[in-house]
Amino acid sequence: MPRPYDLPSMTALVCFESAARNLSFKSAASELNVTPAAVSHQIKGLESELDVPLFRRQHRGVDLTEAGAYLFVALQRGFEGMSDAIREIRSSVEADDVIIQVTTAVSAFWLTPQIASFWRARPEIVVSQIVSDVAAPAGRADLSIHYGAMPEDEECQVLFHDDIVALAAPEFAASNGIGTVADLCHAPLIHVVADGVDWTGWATWLAAFGQGAPTGRRIAVNNHMIALQLARDGAGAVLGWTGLIGPLLEAGDLTRLVPDRMPSPHVFYLRTHPRASAQARVFRDWLIDAQR
Repeated sequence: MPRPYDLPSMTALVCFESAARNLSFKSAASELNVTPAAVSHQIKGLESELDVPLFRRQHRGVDLTEAGAYLFVALQRGFEGMSDAIREIRSSVEADDVIIQVTTAVSAFWLTPQIASFWRARPEIVVSQIVSDVAAPAGRADLSIHYGAMPEDEECQVLFHDDIVALAAPEFAASNGIGTVADLCHAPLIHVVADGVDWTGWATWLAAFGQGAPTGRRIAVNNHMIALQLARDGAGAVLGWTGLIGPLLEAGDLTRLVPDRMPSPHVFYLRTHPRASAQARVFRDWLIDAQR
């Protein structure tokens, strides 16, 4: 009997997930203890099987295509589900690991570099991430990072409070006649609508500058990383938080469309869960101190 679907090999998917999370074939190879050539071979095979490019190869590294970003998010959810099942079967959690739950964009652009710095100071403490852009139980997490109104009745601390700016690919402003905030009301805009994360939207941002609701083409996605990738591909303008988008601006992948910036109505904050270990609290305190 034929199978209802065929999946690529697990080896190829694991190589892709690691390369996508690190945005580097070399880092993925180091993580998986194989050669960069082996990672590249697996990913090329996966792209051939799917008949679609998953990465854009550049001289400074690699970036995910839109298809690659969608596959990465799907794999993250799948691996998270498998990890949950394995932990339940084992009926125990590795007490030495610090587990932090975070969205894809915050992980890629902010948290992962922070963890790398932390390991230089405390290499004996293992920090693992649960990366998800959908609301999920945090029962396995010691810590979690959120964007929104910070609860007053829980153990939460502010990480950073930044500004929100309008971004797009370098050629977008000229091709769409963008010179002022008012021009954005009629431009193609990328909207992030995700359960569990109250990302500030275009209507709120435009209203802060005395503008009405946007009337241009609307592109809606449920993942901020995919929204940023679509903007890099020239599909539309996207809102970005200044604490997260530095690497994209420095690389020239995205540019500010107008000088106007809106103070974010919410903060990025860190929640400490009741199960947090002593090592998790060490990492928490280091993370808070690093933002001062």
